[in-house]
Amino acid sequence: MLRRLIIAIAAASALGISFCPTDASARRTRAAVADSVPSWDLTASCRAAASVAYSQTPNERLTSCLASEQRTREELNKNWSTFPAADRIGCVKSLSFSPTYTELVTCLEMRRDVKNLRDAKPADTKPQR
Repeated sequence: MLRRLIIAIAAASALGISFCPTDASARRTRAAVADSVPSWDLTASCRAAASVAYSQTPNERLTSCLASEQRTREELNKNWSTFPAADRIGCVKSLSFSPTYTELVTCLEMRRDVKNLRDAKPADTKPQR
């Protein structure tokens, strides 16, 4: 129950971010995001993560992080069209500081899961006799 509440709160937070283009440039950016997975340089994010972890050497951690993010991006490419365009745009927009593909897929999955929970038939709360 607590896990569901935490997921719902996190998802509601993610859903509160919207993208409203105000000019032609913003509309083009929105269309590009909706059409394909963004290309991000993850070196800085992975370098920062590698500097605080304790297993392996920093260089091995960096390499491992970059490989993991690449695998996540490949999965996103396969599944990108299964997520609604509004969710893709909103999640990319919300990741403005040192974004990662892991954060992007988490945002998309949370939005999907919240929608599924909202659409699900409410459980019967009456006790059985």
